[in-house]
Amino acid sequence: MAPTPLPLEQMPGANAGYLPAGQEGGPRINTMSMSVLIDFIIQRTYHELMVLAELLPRKTDMERKVEIYAYAARTRHLFTRLNALVKWGNSVSKVDKSSQIMSFLDKQNMLFVETADMLARMSRETLVRARLPNFHIPAAVEVLTTGTYNRLPTCIRERIVPPDAITPAEKKQTLLRLNQVIQHRLVTGKLLPQMREFRIRNGRVTFEVKHEFSVALTVMGDSPNVPWRLLDIDVLVEDKETGDGKSLVHPLQVNYIHQLIQARLVENPNALSEVYNCLHYFCQSLQLEVLYTQTLRLNYERLDDNNITVEEYVPGVKLTVSYWRDLKSELGYRLTVQSDPSEIGRPLVVVHVPSLGAKESAEVADRAVRSEHLSMERLIVHTVYIRSVSRLSDLKLEFQAFLKDVDFNLQGTPAILTVPVLSPCLRAEQIHITIDTHTGMFRCHVPKHLDCPITEEMQDCLNTDRSKLPALLSELRYWITHRRCEKTLQHLPATATETLPFLTLPEQELLQPGRHKIYVKLHRHPNIILVVQLKEKPAMPNEMEYTFHLGFVVFQKDENDVVDDSAKQLVSIVAQPPSEIPKLYTKLMRLIEFDTFVATHGPGTEVDEVSPHKRKSNGDILAPPAKQQKTIFPAYFIPELAHVVAMCDEKIPFLNLAQTLSKYRIPHSGLQVEANATSLVLKILALPQPGTNNQATTAAGEQKPAPAPSTSSALPKIEPHVWDDLMRRVLSISVRSQTNKNSQVRIWVVEFVFYSTPLQSTHQKELGSRRTINLTYEQANHDFSKTVEDLLNDWSKIVYLYTLVYDFAEQLRNKRLSLGDMLVVKSYTYANLLLGYGPKKEVTCNIYWSVQSHGFRLTFVGGISAVNAHSMMRDQLAQHLNQQHSLTTIAHILHETYNPMSSIAKLPVLPLLGIPRPQVPVLSFCMLPQSPCLMRLTYQAVYCLELRFRANRLVSIRDGASSRFERNVIEEFTPIQGLKAFLSKYVDESAVYRGRAPHDDDNPLSPMGLEDNFGGPSSVTGVSAGGSSPFLSAGMRGPQSPRDSGLRFPAPHTPPSSSNPHTPASPHPSAGGGGGGGAQSHANFNLTSPPAPHMPHPSPGGLMPSSPLNPQPSPHMVHSPGPNTLYMQSHQDSPFTAMSPANNNWPGSPSMPRPSPRPGQSPEHKSTGGGGPGVGAGDRNVTRGTLNRPWAGAVPTLLTHEALETLCRPSPHPNKDINVADMSPLERFLGCVYMRRQLHRNIQSEETLTALNSTEPGVVLFKVDGLQCQVMLNQLHMQSLHLKVTQLPPMPDKPTFQLSPDDLLVIEQYFDTRVAAPPYRPNALHSICRLLNLPGHVLKDFVQIMRLEMKPELGGDQLKWTVQMCMRMSPSAMPIVPIGSACVVLGRMKILFFLHITRIPYNGKDWKDSPSLVLPIVHDIATNLTQVAERREQVQSPTMSAASALLRRFADFGVQQNQCSLFPAVTELLTNLQITTDLPPPPPNQPIGPPVGVGVGVGVGVGVVGSSPNTMMPMQQLQPQVGHGPQLGPNPGGPQ
Repeated sequence: MAPTPLPLEQMPGANAGYLPAGQEGGPRINTMSMSVLIDFIIQRTYHELMVLAELLPRKTDMERKVEIYAYAARTRHLFTRLNALVKWGNSVSKVDKSSQIMSFLDKQNMLFVETADMLARMSRETLVRARLPNFHIPAAVEVLTTGTYNRLPTCIRERIVPPDAITPAEKKQTLLRLNQVIQHRLVTGKLLPQMREFRIRNGRVTFEVKHEFSVALTVMGDSPNVPWRLLDIDVLVEDKETGDGKSLVHPLQVNYIHQLIQARLVENPNALSEVYNCLHYFCQSLQLEVLYTQTLRLNYERLDDNNITVEEYVPGVKLTVSYWRDLKSELGYRLTVQSDPSEIGRPLVVVHVPSLGAKESAEVADRAVRSEHLSMERLIVHTVYIRSVSRLSDLKLEFQAFLKDVDFNLQGTPAILTVPVLSPCLRAEQIHITIDTHTGMFRCHVPKHLDCPITEEMQDCLNTDRSKLPALLSELRYWITHRRCEKTLQHLPATATETLPFLTLPEQELLQPGRHKIYVKLHRHPNIILVVQLKEKPAMPNEMEYTFHLGFVVFQKDENDVVDDSAKQLVSIVAQPPSEIPKLYTKLMRLIEFDTFVATHGPGTEVDEVSPHKRKSNGDILAPPAKQQKTIFPAYFIPELAHVVAMCDEKIPFLNLAQTLSKYRIPHSGLQVEANATSLVLKILALPQPGTNNQATTAAGEQKPAPAPSTSSALPKIEPHVWDDLMRRVLSISVRSQTNKNSQVRIWVVEFVFYSTPLQSTHQKELGSRRTINLTYEQANHDFSKTVEDLLNDWSKIVYLYTLVYDFAEQLRNKRLSLGDMLVVKSYTYANLLLGYGPKKEVTCNIYWSVQSHGFRLTFVGGISAVNAHSMMRDQLAQHLNQQHSLTTIAHILHETYNPMSSIAKLPVLPLLGIPRPQVPVLSFCMLPQSPCLMRLTYQAVYCLELRFRANRLVSIRDGASSRFERNVIEEFTPIQGLKAFLSKYVDESAVYRGRAPHDDDNPLSPMGLEDNFGGPSSVTGVSAGGSSPFLSAGMRGPQSPRDSGLRFPAPHTPPSSSNPHTPASPHPSAGGGGGGGAQSHANFNLTSPPAPHMPHPSPGGLMPSSPLNPQPSPHMVHSPGPNTLYMQSHQDSPFTAMSPANNNWPGSPSMPRPSPRPGQSPEHKSTGGGGPGVGAGDRNVTRGTLNRPWAGAVPTLLTHEALETLCRPSPHPNKDINVADMSPLERFLGCVYMRRQLHRNIQSEETLTALNSTEPGVVLFKVDGLQCQVMLNQLHMQSLHLKVTQLPPMPDKPTFQLSPDDLLVIEQYFDTRVAAPPYRPNALHSICRLLNLPGHVLKDFVQIMRLEMKPELGGDQLKWTVQMCMRMSPSAMPIVPIGSACVVLGRMKILFFLHITRIPYNGKDWKDSPSLVLPIVHDIATNLTQVAERREQVQSPTMSAASALLRRFADFGVQQNQCSLFPAVTELLTNLQITTDLPPPPPNQPIGPPVGVGVGVGVGVGVVGSSPNTMMPMQQLQPQVGHGPQLGPNPGGPQ
């Protein structure tokens, strides 16, 4: 491969320039690289610029401009040439390349020629004479043997090798000798005093003149004629402000001075004086130049010509500078720096005009000129400081002329003169006077009050006419005192102001305009102002005297406004004026002057007198006088003002309250100061008896009408002996004022002190004999009449409650009544009575008097382990207490009704969904108290139970749907069929027999006789009755006994018609006059009385109390309020009052049938005795059919408290196959009755169901296609429904598909455990009825699904899923039908139903982790096709799509002829459905368990997967589901 020629640039010698002829081998001449040239130009430009930067600051302005212009022109010319060279270089590239080629060729040619010539010369000349040299044998032998060579020529040593240096000892001796010579020369010669400071060392003498120069000299010999030799000069003059640390003298200048002085030292007899004179003059001139330069720079940069200027500058002679040019002066203010001709050394000195003292002038020169830091600024600053001190000292003398005994202070840099205005006075409150350093004018200010308007006038006065200074100082003194007053009041409820909006200026001299007064507005008392008069003491103007006046003002819009006369009284109680437009003006009504000494020297207030010229410290001091001296108040704090304001603010409310008490004729002792001056107190001597005429009296003597008490109940009567006992117990009533720490609001605290109580409690704080009650009232409204009325109302609470407690205490001490076993008094505070009762005495009842309702109120609180069920009937108990005014009766009622009320409280009261409509919530149980011993229970707004609490731990229960007044049923409710038979299972005959009176043995109780008169011996007094309680013994019977003769026209038992318009008045006898137990007959009847007087009870028009939540007695409104509303809302009246079903004594009327209760035994209570007289004996002949009659429930059934507890307490289901949450037997019974009723209504409404007549009561009999169904209650416990299915014989003309007995048994079990089980939902009945109406071969497949659901193990090991049929629409299913509705839909020969499938866990998983899915399945009876229902508008999940695809594939290949495809399709789905999270199938021997949380035979509603919705459907799902009906069949368009 041929060699590649190198580029021209890379060839050797390619970079060589073009060489002329004869110079090819030499370097290029006069050539330079372009980059090097540019670097040289830039460096030269930068160097010249730096030189200019160093030299220009020392030149004049014109010289600087010339130099800058020359530099710019020179640099511009240079760069212009460079630009031309660069342009030329771009155009000669070709010529350069040609020259390089020619140079390279010439060089090669020269190399060839030189090589040939050298070879020829060597062959012809050099090699011909080439011989070996003669070696120098002696020299070689000498070097090799001795190692040296001594035969070199001596001239080398003499001319090249230097001589040996002298030794250090010789050097030291020589220098010492030289020092002696120099010392001798200095002693024998003339030496100036300025050069007396020198040092001799190392053969030289160094003279140093401070702040000027330092010079070193020596001599070259010891002859006296040898001149001095100048060695070194060091200039000590520096410019530390403008010199930037550089030397002020150039080295060339130093060399010039060095040569000049050295020349003058030759043949000069006073050589040293010449050296000093030359260097001193040079350094002094340099110092003046530095000062001059600093002055110019100071004037240029920071100060202008008005502040400082150079008047004269003579180089090397003097410098004159003037300052304070704005200050008017004859000579002006200036200073001159020049040589001092009076001294020998002629140093620089400062001359001042006007002249200063010699001491101050020397101090200025020493500080600024004769120092290391040469500074004109320091010279001027120090001069200005001395001038300022001088002027302020003169001003101080002027102040001392009219301010005696005042401590002035002149100090600081810059100098400040402080002048105290008041005594004592903070430094921040003093006048600070200084001088402006630039202008020389006086400046003054008060640091604490920078916004003071008087300081500007005072400053002008200081700079011009000073005769106004005393007047301005007085004004400033008043102004600062005003600010002190504001500062003193900043933490008090008051505001200081200098003026008030007077419409007409008052005539008092005190209130005339000026600074001699200040107004103080009290925040809590807007109609009262405090006028503080300020006055200077004649002897000590710096001290102020304070005089206080109290003024009463009113507010008016103009002069024509009428002023309220109440403002003229001593203490005003006018309300605060409204802050609205138009503006209100102030009018002074009265002005009262305070005696300052008396005001500040009250009880607990002491004044410590100090020196006559010192300030007094006044205030409320609780410490003894020895500690008073240590009390130090801030100078800005005025204790007299603070004390007077606090006194007015504290005492005025007490005076208002005392005046109001006098108006209400309440005696009091007046305002007093408590011991040790702790607080103010107002003692009330006595309070009137509630209900007496103690209204407030107006100014005219008229009494204000008192509000009329409520007529709902009479006020308790206060017996004289009770009132006297209470008055003896009242020890004191004290009124004090306090401030709430949280809200900072003033409140009244009224303290009642009592001596012990008639009722001893168990509270630890109530064991002593001193009882205290503290009542609080707000003071913010300024309405003292309301405060007194509130106090009287609280006093009435104490008195009325004491009337109850006084009688109750006597009965509590009576051991025969056993009240101590029923309850315990936990607390009695005279205002509240807290009773504890119950088994453990842990539930409490709080009894107190309510002023608003004019009656007693009761509040109930539960204990730790029990709830207080009496809360639901607190209104009835309160009304009973307000009627009877007896705590003993309330105690018996609470004790006897605690257990049944606790049992009733265990019933659920939560709202449920799906009854009767899926999206309408209905209360399960709703408690409606009617009286303290009468309770109504509603179940799902359909059924009603009436419970009446009786003595001897008995409760009577009857059907509340039956009216007491008529022979019909209340429209709102439905009679409960089988109620009597159900309740009879819980009757304890022995307890009922023990509860009866002995005289009743011969008189068996009739059905109506079981409900005695509410005022009789076997019932509790009603709300409006006046009888005694059934829980009291015969000895505690009320004043009106039921055995007394009755009235001819008894009073109605119901409340007035205003309480409830739907409740008519009842004409039956009252408790006080009516007979009990049918003892009285109605011989005479008044035809003008209301109709049906023989009916013992009014017909309730509505079940809900009259309240805003229940305006109408509609059955839909019965369940609307929640349980808390029913329990806690305040009912002042009730439509269901205490009524007694007296015997039917209306003449000519038919008698009520009287079947007695069946003597059945309770499941948990066995009878303890055999047959005998009474209820048990009369009930043995009653048949089961009689107990199941609809009217049988209207007859009351007596149950014990234990039986009621068994009825209401949640317990497991009697049927062990139904595994649901615990429910009470009563709820299960009512749920079954409700389901049976709904089934009957469903049969009546469905065309496919045929109702059949049944001879047995309570049995629902119907038939469907080929089947006869019978639904009945389980007669053993009556808490579950049972379905009996019978195959009808086939008809000749119509063949019927026959089901096997096993299939019929599966249907019955499925109905019992899945449909009619809790939670009781009627829509499940619709679904099962629709399934029973299907064709036989389709029903057969559904029976197979039911069997597989109840027994999953029948499916074998190949099933991957468990199945459950949904009887109601689940919230998690596809919203084809509304949630909670029946989810079995028939139409157009198609069946829509829902299956809930759950994956069987495997590989150690749990049921709770198994996925589940609700599938809508559609079966077409005509085409025998089973598939998943789809909706076009809804997107399906992947699992739903997989199930749909699986069923479509099964329909194409797996359907057999003459076989229903429903159950095979479901089996295929349970066997082969795969989801994305599936793992390998479980092992074949793995047992198949139930779905999540259930077992075999699990009932509906307890977590059953695929079952109907839960017991309580979430309220979020109440929105109606809007759809277009079910989409039956597959959707080829995909999910929607």
